[in-house]
Amino acid sequence: MLALGLFILIVLLLVLFIVGLLIKFLLYLFKRFRGRNDVFATRGVKRGVLGMLIVIVFAIVLVFFTQLTASTPKIAKENSIAELREVHLNKSKEWISIRGENRDKPLLLFLAGGPGGSQLAATRYELAELEKNFVVVNWEQPGSGKSFSAISRKKLTPETYVKDGTALVRSLLKEFKQEKLYLVGESWGSALGIFMAKEQPELYQAFIGTGQMVAFEETEKIDYALAMKLAKENGDQKIVDTLRKNGEPPYYGNAVTTKSATYLNYLSQAMARNPEIQNAGFQTMRDLAAKEYGILDKVNYLRGILQTFNHVYPQLYDVDLRRDYSKLDIPVYFLLGKHDINAPLSLAEDYYKKLDAPSKEIVWFEHSGHNPWINERERFAEVVQQIAKKTK
Repeated sequence: MLALGLFILIVLLLVLFIVGLLIKFLLYLFKRFRGRNDVFATRGVKRGVLGMLIVIVFAIVLVFFTQLTASTPKIAKENSIAELREVHLNKSKEWISIRGENRDKPLLLFLAGGPGGSQLAATRYELAELEKNFVVVNWEQPGSGKSFSAISRKKLTPETYVKDGTALVRSLLKEFKQEKLYLVGESWGSALGIFMAKEQPELYQAFIGTGQMVAFEETEKIDYALAMKLAKENGDQKIVDTLRKNGEPPYYGNAVTTKSATYLNYLSQAMARNPEIQNAGFQTMRDLAAKEYGILDKVNYLRGILQTFNHVYPQLYDVDLRRDYSKLDIPVYFLLGKHDINAPLSLAEDYYKKLDAPSKEIVWFEHSGHNPWINERERFAEVVQQIAKKTK
């Protein structure tokens, strides 16, 4: 929280200095026009300009310092690995974290939600138990967090993520001298994982999807209708009015994120209030304050959620895994929260029935919503370890 508080303080100081300078300048002009152009007024303006420049320079230096010193906490084990690393993937510079108590353990690549979401810190906090039995790699996908500027937003497509993700996997397998790794994807990452597994199945030991996305446009329509129903039942007329004004998805243009957020946030709030769900919700402020993010990263953490989602998500409306990814050549596991109302369970179950894979299984989490890896993190880690034993 200290880093986030410092960032907010700097922004406030900058605002105060700029406002103060403007006030002094206006007073100077007022006095000048009234024939009171004395040297003290001029000196006051100069002092204000100098003060603002000092603060700006200090802020720039501080931003660079926090970017250069960002890191992931060390693990106090003899053969451990804990690195925050820039990697080159298809000519773009992106970031990953690598954490494990024993660098000789199997590799596990975690694909964050979004598109545009950054979960470097979240997975370190929530899935620390996995670091005992895996080398956990978290990929900052282009357009998110530390990789926000890796690729121009205009060039970001689902195919970009597949190509970069596959390049990362090949690089990791070569470095750690392993033949395959475990692929875990949550929400949008659960669809990306399917894309990657279909493209190069020989690289993966198994795929594990949670908060499993299946058909994007259908999901948005179901979510919109459910939010409207709940808002009417709860008497939340403001939400009802906003939903009506926005209209039914799919959305296009510059307001995709804000329009989608109306019903997605409302459903997330409903899950957070559900007494059956344990440990509900992300701890965004905690994650933003994490050592992995410099000040600029913290800003890009939020920009990724807003801007990257807005650009990439409409490109996914035509995706339906039941139609286009009905056969996979690796074991597939869906770890689903019983109370998930974000990614419709009916679609995940339907996809599971249609899916042809060497082996497949749905594991239900009775006290989870969209994020079993957060809601029931201890059991989630246990299930992933059990899957590893079955598929090694």
